[in-house]
Amino acid sequence: MSIRLYDTDARQVRDFVPLVPGCVSIYLCGATVQAAPHIGHIRSGLNFDIMQRWFAYRGYQVTFARNVTDIDDKVIAKERQLGTPWWQIAYANERAFNDGYSVLGCLPPTVEPRATGHIPEMIEMMQVLIAKGHAYEADGNVYFDVKSFPDYLSLSNQKLENLRQPEGEGETGKRDSRDFAMWKTAKPGEPSWSTPWGNGRPGWHLECSAMAHKYLGSSFDIHGGGLDLIFPHHENEIAQSKAYGDGFANFWVHNAWVTMSGEKMSKSLGNSVLVSEMVQRWRPIVLRYYLGAPHYRSMIEYSEESLREAEAGFGRIEGFVQRVVERCGPVEAAAEVPPAFAEAMDDDLGVPQALAIVHTAVRQGNSALTADDKESAVARLAEVRAMLGVLGLDPLDPQWSGADHGEDLHGVVDSLVRLVLDQRQAARARKDFATADAIRDQLGLAGLAIEDTPSGARWTINNQ
Repeated sequence: MSIRLYDTDARQVRDFVPLVPGCVSIYLCGATVQAAPHIGHIRSGLNFDIMQRWFAYRGYQVTFARNVTDIDDKVIAKERQLGTPWWQIAYANERAFNDGYSVLGCLPPTVEPRATGHIPEMIEMMQVLIAKGHAYEADGNVYFDVKSFPDYLSLSNQKLENLRQPEGEGETGKRDSRDFAMWKTAKPGEPSWSTPWGNGRPGWHLECSAMAHKYLGSSFDIHGGGLDLIFPHHENEIAQSKAYGDGFANFWVHNAWVTMSGEKMSKSLGNSVLVSEMVQRWRPIVLRYYLGAPHYRSMIEYSEESLREAEAGFGRIEGFVQRVVERCGPVEAAAEVPPAFAEAMDDDLGVPQALAIVHTAVRQGNSALTADDKESAVARLAEVRAMLGVLGLDPLDPQWSGADHGEDLHGVVDSLVRLVLDQRQAARARKDFATADAIRDQLGLAGLAIEDTPSGARWTINNQ
């Protein structure tokens, strides 16, 4: 079965056929770095991380471009608010985004270009569009003439006569109020770059068209982003790029939001939960499971209860992995995932169905352990590790286990907890159950859950 993806433009699931056999090119609209990331921001990066992992598993050579919008109205507004240079704000938050991607186990992109590094490409694109009659200059601004592009709004399925796009600050000289700015004339105190039309700075939409063309060529396979980017951002990208002469994206893939009380998580609404705060309260692998387990096109309604459910769900998987390793020793991942798992992932990245296969294998493995059938338990763990590896959730991977860090904090804590557990075991051996229970309760108050197994006590962090 070939990989199938929901194409927003076609409004249906389509068979994926790469433009270049054996290769896949993906452009993801990345961060606008006016503030640190919340979990809604990182969900998009995580969903497309799973996508690139699955393409790689299926044997494709993946080129993954994820941009950084480091100059924007929001970045400039933050400069005014904080009295800090715009570039300092942008760079600090770019690093915060990369820390967020990294702590949740996202693979780095092939390239991560910044908007400010591609001004020459933007100027060249505007010059061509003006020469073709698709754009015009007015008062130092450069606008795209939306009426010159008959397919405008086809992605969002809107009608031009119903569209109202009020002028932004300083956007003067428009022929039509619905025309959008590709370049904005310089304002006092704002950053600017020299162009044939005077000093100014790029509009948001032009940046991605220029960077996608530079790194992925005139046509590429998949353009991704959140649902909120369909209009105006992606509509305007399509208009600019296709009017320029590019074929642009063959598939449009959009992830849904993380919501709170039914509203999209947003800094401007004051309902966001920062990644840096969340990973202090929840293990990053649990947070990845929480954000990655739902289908990428399904909304996630944030709540502490749903996070606890995710923790319990992943805990069942992790507990099985640990029990097999304790009883049978290290187990390598299988070379291939089970066919049912592959079928689920091929069908529009069906992670919920794929995880159901994982949990089935875990139940079968636990039953094998109960029956002392070590061979079957090891076989199930090999399958589970292969499946979790594709999802970036293998607890034995060095990313999560700390196996590549000899001084990892987890190892230090484990040594200390083991000393206490030895005291508890000694108390149980002398039938001093009151002391043993008191030690367990104290560890519980410290946030540790203790499980007694045939091979001894095991501890995990308990966030409940």
